[in-house]
Amino acid sequence: MTERSLTVAVVGCGALARSLHLPNIVANGRLVLHTCCDLSETALAECRDNFKPIHTCNDYREVAADPEVDVVVLATTEKLRLPVIAACADAGKPVYVEKPLAASLDALYAIQRVVQAADLPVCVGHNRRCAPAMVEARALYHRHLADPQSFPWRYDREGPDHRPALADAGATAMSVQINDDWYSWKGWVFDKSQAPYGPLVFEMTHFTDLCNWIIASDPVEVVALGSDMLNHGVVIRYAQGQLATITMGSNGSMGYPKERYEISGAGATVVIEHMVEIRTAGIPGAPLHKIYPLLGDRHPQIGSEGGLLGWLAKKQAACAEAVKRGDPLRSFSAEPDKGHARAIDRFVDEIRGTGPKVCPVEDAVLATRVAFAAVRSVQTGRAVKLEEI
Repeated sequence: MTERSLTVAVVGCGALARSLHLPNIVANGRLVLHTCCDLSETALAECRDNFKPIHTCNDYREVAADPEVDVVVLATTEKLRLPVIAACADAGKPVYVEKPLAASLDALYAIQRVVQAADLPVCVGHNRRCAPAMVEARALYHRHLADPQSFPWRYDREGPDHRPALADAGATAMSVQINDDWYSWKGWVFDKSQAPYGPLVFEMTHFTDLCNWIIASDPVEVVALGSDMLNHGVVIRYAQGQLATITMGSNGSMGYPKERYEISGAGATVVIEHMVEIRTAGIPGAPLHKIYPLLGDRHPQIGSEGGLLGWLAKKQAACAEAVKRGDPLRSFSAEPDKGHARAIDRFVDEIRGTGPKVCPVEDAVLATRVAFAAVRSVQTGRAVKLEEI
């Protein structure tokens, strides 16, 4: 029996929705774009021209009340998350909501209470959990942790009879390096009324969630240095001695990959480069190197080897094209698959009861609490216990 397609309403049709969510919904054979909802008539006109929704409107309450809408994708600013989620919960509509879940702790916990009371599928858009490279890297690493195997060549200087017993022996240490260029940021980023804690919350939650997801332990303490805007470093200590270090540098260049992850533990290392390749060491049977397809590649004949070096060659070609055409946006090409389309598709399975939770509200609340602990650490100059948040 063929399953019925779910009808989707997108509330908040700004640049993110028009560049990612709406194209992904239209391309998904299990979804039908029913409604686009936004206060901007200009945005709605673009949606009608490019994505052909059945209906458009300006009021999210109309969306929540519409019996023809099965699921809502919420891509508004954080200020308009709680009332929309509450209206959808009252109507029994599942919600895919962009991250961060909220801009304040009060709103965060209010959303959590609403979702728990409604017992409704809600997925928070920590999409990197669904990026093919991240999914495979995590699976490889956790398979190794479950049954660590050492290569015969591993140099064991003291030997098992004389090796000291250490409390954090084998524990994971994870390093996340973020390179960004703040010249490209939208103006609202610098508006404290819109983003009171800057990227230290609205961007950091991506990476605190990934660290929690990969390390799979309870974060207990956070220490952070830097500002809430351009440069900051965050260290997270977990319950079993694991550590995650996140360094965000926003005075960088988009001519270089944005993200690098290095995960080490139990005698093994897994490295994820910009979600275009992974490398492993110390895991018998694991691929030493694997590359992943790119999205929107306008230069397939360049950098055909793929992976990090292939991406760099393609980026250089795209930047040259941008200069030639006088259009900096042409510098964006051959982007990594960050899991946006897969996250919504997997949420369909969650809604239907045929798949696991993708990123539940509880996980997003935890990631956001870690980010707010980093904010408090920067403000107070001390380590912050997560129980304080």
